[in-house]
Amino acid sequence: MPAMSGLDLLARRLARGLALVLLGCALALDATPALALDATQALALSSGTTSQRLAALQRALQHPDSRLAGFLGALLDNAVQVDGGTVEVQQGAQWVDAVSGKPVTPGPDAQAVVNNNYLRRQLLAARAALHLLSPDPAERLLAVRRLEADPQSVDRALVERALRHETEPGIRQRLGLLAAAARLRSGDATQRLAAAAELASSDYPAVRSLLLSRLQHNGDTWVEPDAAVRQRIGASLRAIDARLAWGERIGMLFSGISLGSVLLLAALGLAVTYGLMGVINMAQGEFIMLGAYATYVVQGLFQAWLPAWQNLALVAALPCSFVVAGGVGMAAERVVIRRLYGRPLETLLATWGISLLLMQAVRSVFGPQNVQVDNPPWMSGGWHVMANLILPYNRMVILGFTAAVLLGMWLLITRTRLGLFVRAVTQNRPMAACVGVRTARVDMLAFGLGTGIAGLAGCALSQIGNVSPDMGTHYIVDCFMVVVLGGVGQLSGTVVAAIGLGVVNTLLEGVAGAVLAKIAVLGAIILFIQKRPQGLFALKGRSVEG
Repeated sequence: MPAMSGLDLLARRLARGLALVLLGCALALDATPALALDATQALALSSGTTSQRLAALQRALQHPDSRLAGFLGALLDNAVQVDGGTVEVQQGAQWVDAVSGKPVTPGPDAQAVVNNNYLRRQLLAARAALHLLSPDPAERLLAVRRLEADPQSVDRALVERALRHETEPGIRQRLGLLAAAARLRSGDATQRLAAAAELASSDYPAVRSLLLSRLQHNGDTWVEPDAAVRQRIGASLRAIDARLAWGERIGMLFSGISLGSVLLLAALGLAVTYGLMGVINMAQGEFIMLGAYATYVVQGLFQAWLPAWQNLALVAALPCSFVVAGGVGMAAERVVIRRLYGRPLETLLATWGISLLLMQAVRSVFGPQNVQVDNPPWMSGGWHVMANLILPYNRMVILGFTAAVLLGMWLLITRTRLGLFVRAVTQNRPMAACVGVRTARVDMLAFGLGTGIAGLAGCALSQIGNVSPDMGTHYIVDCFMVVVLGGVGQLSGTVVAAIGLGVVNTLLEGVAGAVLAKIAVLGAIILFIQKRPQGLFALKGRSVEG
């Protein structure tokens, strides 16, 4: 039995090897024979008129050499020159022969190859098409995406060749649409009709532009001469427009929710200092700024001392921004604000003075210019949901971070001893003091909590905008609008108001512009507060001081 098992195993291996050999032979028979990149071909690609060079490019793509993609890349990088009848490519500080790769010394008559914009576009499309034959699926997918941005430059033969050998279902589907876009320029009306019908399943704006170009007039005639094909193109355009409209709607909704999450982060701290404590903190924006600059400092420290761990600098900056902003807030409460409780106008002026002091201090230390806080690699890029809808990773991370901060805030207020004391002092300060609550200490910790959350907001905002000494002034008015609209002291109202304002503001910006949208939102809030002064959610309980 063991001997028989060994023979069976050997037979299986031989059969598998024979299958691989047959598959390789089949691919070799199907593939077009490749010609070497010779001096004549390199010279034709580098010199002559635009039409002559494009003709040479088409001939080269019919029998692509393995070095052709690299040579096209050198042309695009302006690293090619013609020296007599020799084509030379720059590699670092030296020049090499484009065919043999041997170092050469350029002559005095060497002329750089210049590509106009149209030719560069064709070269880019050709290089992307060559990458369709790469063994790496990621590189093939990237090549498909590049060609989808300009389907009019697609080389039909190369795309159909790549389509025959593509095994990845997702890439194969997209290659099929690219091949259909190339067939739309065919001289056969039947092929154009089939291509127009197939392109109805595409949702890429570039394909839509290609279809629209076929419906243009060329003098007294149509670009697409066949009426049946024009009718089919019109139906495909309506199907594409319907899908693109959904992408725009979802993108606008995501932008509104994203803006609302930013407002919520910035307003959460103010919901504590103003909503729970009754302090009109005009320096709230500057505490946001302190959190952003704390993030910038931590990033610099990681780059200087821990370069191997700098991708985690943002994670380390979160507690630092909370501690810095919260510490400065507690110091301000103990030194200045504690002496002004019950005097709202004087508190407003005092916190405004604190804001000016903090801005000037940051200008003195870091300078008046903007500073750059880089996104870590895991926050760069975006999720490609639809052709016209990409959700940025940094915005998605901020959404999740806002939800985490909100959950932590709710647990702190409703499930901890400090939260119980804060609620007790908010609803009835004298009675809380009578039962042993140290109200002065609770005020300091609550103010530090509010400013610390503002520091977390600054850490998050550093990932989507510039960090500057006056960055907080852009958020202070919106923060007060969110807190007042949601209801003083109500976290649930703050959430609803922030998300609602973000979505409404985004929708209005698309119709009336940013300035008019802001004016309309502010006017609507004023009218709403006139009818409902307590906001969306009224605070429940007694307040002896009120």
